[in-house]
Amino acid sequence: MPNAAQPGATVIISGEEFGTFISSQENQVLFKGVPALIQQWESDLIMVKVPLRAQGGPVILLVGERTVQAGIFTVHQPKIDRMTPFEAEAGSLLIIEGKHFGNTAGSRDPNSMFGVNQVLINGIPGHIKKWRSTKIEVRIPASAKTGKVVVRLASYDPLPDGSCCAPVDYAVSNPLRLTVIPRIAMQPTEGTVGSKVVLSGQDFGKQKGNGDAVLFDGHPATIARWSPRNIVVHVPLHATSGPLILRREGVDREVGRFKVHKFQVANFSPREGPIGSLVRIRGAHFGLYSESGATPYYFDFNSGANAVEIGGVPAVIHRWQNDLIDVWVPYSAKTGKIVIKRGATIPKPDGTCCADHGVVEVAAGSFTVVTPTVESYGPASAGLDEVVTIKGSGFGDFLKIAEAARASLHQKGHDWKPYRLGANVSRTSVLINGIATHVMSWNNTEIQVRVPRRPLFGIATPEGFDTDRTTGEVIVRRGSWDALPDGTCCTEKQWVSAIAGPFTILARGIPDQAYFTEPNPNRD
Repeated sequence: MPNAAQPGATVIISGEEFGTFISSQENQVLFKGVPALIQQWESDLIMVKVPLRAQGGPVILLVGERTVQAGIFTVHQPKIDRMTPFEAEAGSLLIIEGKHFGNTAGSRDPNSMFGVNQVLINGIPGHIKKWRSTKIEVRIPASAKTGKVVVRLASYDPLPDGSCCAPVDYAVSNPLRLTVIPRIAMQPTEGTVGSKVVLSGQDFGKQKGNGDAVLFDGHPATIARWSPRNIVVHVPLHATSGPLILRREGVDREVGRFKVHKFQVANFSPREGPIGSLVRIRGAHFGLYSESGATPYYFDFNSGANAVEIGGVPAVIHRWQNDLIDVWVPYSAKTGKIVIKRGATIPKPDGTCCADHGVVEVAAGSFTVVTPTVESYGPASAGLDEVVTIKGSGFGDFLKIAEAARASLHQKGHDWKPYRLGANVSRTSVLINGIATHVMSWNNTEIQVRVPRRPLFGIATPEGFDTDRTTGEVIVRRGSWDALPDGTCCTEKQWVSAIAGPFTILARGIPDQAYFTEPNPNRD
């Protein structure tokens, strides 16, 4: 058993009085006269391999001088009936259906020591995923080219003297032709409407031809770029999850499946604050950040631009990730809803922008814009370096550096370009008599600062105490910007000020003459 199989298959002959195996000359199994490789010989069981040149007919046992007929055996050759697909890219799964492939995938057979059953794609072995007698699933190797697909079964024949083993040879099926097409990578494979999707491959053509298109579940996308190796598109306005199809010269090819997400907002904080506050919005599926380009993104989202509004006013975007958005409360912000927006389009029939466009948006909740208010401060007069405490509300968080939040700074940093911080780099500051102070602590209801002493501003000089700066006011300031009409960053910084009241700097804590004449590398 079995009484019919392909070359290389294992056949078991059971019976009795086979005796003990003496030698490959004394003990033989012949398939219509062709010697088979004996793998096991017991008194009641013999295991052999069907030889490559075996033909259908009687199976004969030679046991010493005895000749015993075991039965009639039918030899099958592997045959491919169908293959799907006939056109595929490297790395995809190929399904081969037919007859007489055997029950093993070669190397999984413990009796396969010298060769394995294989599927060759233009001479390159494929990676076997599943092997059955009538069906094989094989992964097309990365190095495969267009050519013939064959199934070949390893056969293990004895040497002329009956011993092991002749060089492995193969029974080969009929060939079928497979066209291996260049692989196309899609990145990303999921996102929101308006998101950019890049197709990378080869031979796309120098430019988009008439009738060429990219379809998201049947919805044509706006083509942003078409080159021989890259195609850049925007997910169209009404796209739904499903296959992404590349249409070239009237032929549709499924590149993969694209999942369309909707914004999901989990929470945001803080819920209130003054201008210049950093608001952090957490959620999912915000997509990748896309600037508006030349069109005013606040009014026209043709290019899939992103935006966040606070009370109807565009916020200044600091960071945009798929699950996190950070924005600065703009100078002109008003109390109201925080709304996340992304533009999307419907292309013209030729794929250019745009037959229609719209905005997908989701409200995160309400944000209250507060104005810094000073309720008390003290003392109203003090010497240099002495501490002044200011109490009130709506001061917000302390932000030391503003320019680091500008959208262009990190880009210039990556380009290794020098960058100079501008004037008024602080977005949270306290002025005493027009001079910026050193902030000791800052929270929403209390600020502590030191009376300024830096010679740069003329309070303490080698000539003595500058009385022109001894009187003035204590002022709490918060600064922020507005986005420009085209959505880019930013207008000049503008300030909201809360006047605490008058202040007098007393002639206390003045440095001695050595402060100005003796070198001190540790001096502020």
